Amino acid sequence: MIFIKNVNILHILVFSAVISSCNQKNKSEITPEQQAKNTTTEILKTGKKLDPKFVTSKAASIAHFYKKNWPNNSMNGSILVAKDGQIIYEKYNGVSNVSTKDSITSTTPLHLASVSKVITATAVLKLIDQKKLALDQKVTTLLKNFPYPDITVQTLLNHRSGMRNYAYFTAEKGVWDRHKILSNQDILNIMATKNIKLEFKTDTRFTYCNTNFAMLALIIEKVTAKKYEEAMKELIFEPLNMNNTYVFDYERDKDTAVPSYRNNRKVALDYLDAIYGDKNIYSTARDLLKFDQGRNSPLFFNPKLLKEAYIGYSNEHVGKNNYGLGMRMINWPTGQNFYFHNGWWHGNTSSFVTLPIEGVTIIALSNKFTRSTYKVRNLSVLFGDYPFKIDDDGKEE
Repeated sequence: MIFIKNVNILHILVFSAVISSCNQKNKSEITPEQQAKNTTTEILKTGKKLDPKFVTSKAASIAHFYKKNWPNNSMNGSILVAKDGQIIYEKYNGVSNVSTKDSITSTTPLHLASVSKVITATAVLKLIDQKKLALDQKVTTLLKNFPYPDITVQTLLNHRSGMRNYAYFTAEKGVWDRHKILSNQDILNIMATKNIKLEFKTDTRFTYCNTNFAMLALIIEKVTAKKYEEAMKELIFEPLNMNNTYVFDYERDKDTAVPSYRNNRKVALDYLDAIYGDKNIYSTARDLLKFDQGRNSPLFFNPKLLKEAYIGYSNEHVGKNNYGLGMRMINWPTGQNFYFHNGWWHGNTSSFVTLPIEGVTIIALSNKFTRSTYKVRNLSVLFGDYPFKIDDDGKEE
């Protein structure tokens, strides 16, 4: 009997060892690609299913807002409102191209204009999290011939660098031939060789300036040793399954990207249309929802850095409007905070609103110029105590 009992114990031990070995083998057989896919699935997992009555009520209110601001279904673009990753309301209307009459759908990438800055800033912050950059790092240590010794990565992100807008100084006589397409590197070269002075001493005040984010794009390229487009795919687009998002390449995409319109006329591209980082990301409302889910997931984005992005850095004057690291904000005396970014380029307008406490994302995109895009901020009152009025046009770009 003792012998039989010992044999049984031996069998149990062998069986356990085999099972353990199999488990280890299964774990080792998970490829990096599969692991990345599993992580993406976890990041984009929606929250607890919303109450159908809640969804119906909010969707009705948003539909009423839509009809009031875009009467007769006049929107030419997209609007999306979601909570906890679940879409409550979305609408796609109009045409992407007047000539072809192609309809705008959930997969039609539209120009994000300055909403691109939020995505560029997120890529920079991810590189900081990977210890490849530092917020207080001098730009002169990253970009050869950069002429301003006091500017840091942080003062680019929060628009406190003091640099002038490239659209203005390249238009000055003798600085640039506007028959030639301007590149990000050209901007750096001009500042280094044409004695372009700072508008004000670095980190003494805020001035919104596209040059800051054009330089951040070059920093991303320097640190990753990849083109901005490839780096954004690797850092942001692919990990979040943003499959209908891309960086506009002037030579490749100038004839195929969705054009923009103003007063029903197509807006022609100009010499500034090859600059990226500050603009030139094309995306969809659904992809931007994935992006917002990613920013708010600790599996994708360090919560400490997200918190720093939501700090207002310009406090020289008392007021409620401020700017973080690639994010506009309104800080009311009540302690309530509102985070957003708008955009405008040619006939394109865009608005990205994120309400972290409520888990709400609000997005509007249009390729036909309208300020109604910016009014979607008013939908925030459906989800939290935000003191907006229906006639607030939210026009900050």
